[in-house]
Amino acid sequence: MWKSIKMKKIVSLLVLGVLILSSCKTEKKSEASAIEKELTILEKVAFAHGYENWKDVNEIRFTFNVDRDTTHFERSWTWKPKSNDIVAIGAQDTLSYNRGNMDSVALKTNGGFINDRYWLLAPFNLVWDKNNISYEHTTEVQAPISKQAMQKLTIVYGSEGGYTPGDAYDFYFGDDYLLKEWVFRKGNQAEASLTTTWEGYIDQKGLKLGAMHKNAEGNFKLYLSNIEVQTK
Repeated sequence: MWKSIKMKKIVSLLVLGVLILSSCKTEKKSEASAIEKELTILEKVAFAHGYENWKDVNEIRFTFNVDRDTTHFERSWTWKPKSNDIVAIGAQDTLSYNRGNMDSVALKTNGGFINDRYWLLAPFNLVWDKNNISYEHTTEVQAPISKQAMQKLTIVYGSEGGYTPGDAYDFYFGDDYLLKEWVFRKGNQAEASLTTTWEGYIDQKGLKLGAMHKNAEGNFKLYLSNIEVQTK
C-alpha cells in the first residue's frame, strides 16, 4: 500500500512538471508572438536588415561610388556612431569633424555624408527618423523595375528640418522584408526622381547591407565598396 501511494505521488509530480514546462513554453511563445505583433512595418524592415546589431557598432567605413555613363565619382567615409566623429576622404582633401560641433565647411561636407549614409543604411533610418516621417504600407503592388509583385512602403519626410524636407521614398520588398527596389521622389512629387534596384547584399557583423543599386536602363550604377564594420 505504501509503495502504491508513493508511486502515485511520483506520477502526480511528473505530470505536474510536464504541465509546468508546457505552460512555460506556451507563455514564451505567446510573449514572442506579442513582441512580433508590436513591431511596426518600419521596424520589421529595419530588423530584417540586422538593426538589432547596430548597437554594437563602434566604427563603419565605406566608399560611395557613382558610375553614370562614362563618368565615375567616389568619396570615402569613416564614422564612429557612438561619438559621431567623421573622417571624409575626397579626391582633393581629407576632413575630420564631429557632428555635434560643425563649422560651415563641416556642415556642407556633412550633407554629402547624410546622403551617402542613407544609401548604405536606409532601412535603419526608418527607425532613426520615425518621428519625422509619415508612412503608408501596401501589401501587394508591382515593383517598378522587375515588375514583380511586392510589398510597398512609402515614407514622406516632414516639411521642415533635415537635409531632405518633404522628400518621399517608395521601398519595395518581399515577405522577408529585405529591400529589392526603391524610388526617390523629390518634394513628394508624383513622378520618380530616381529608381534603382537594391541588391548585392553583404553581411558585416550581422548588418545586411545592400551594396549595389542600378537603374532599369543600365546607364547608372551607385554602389558602396570597401565596407568595414568594427564592433565592440
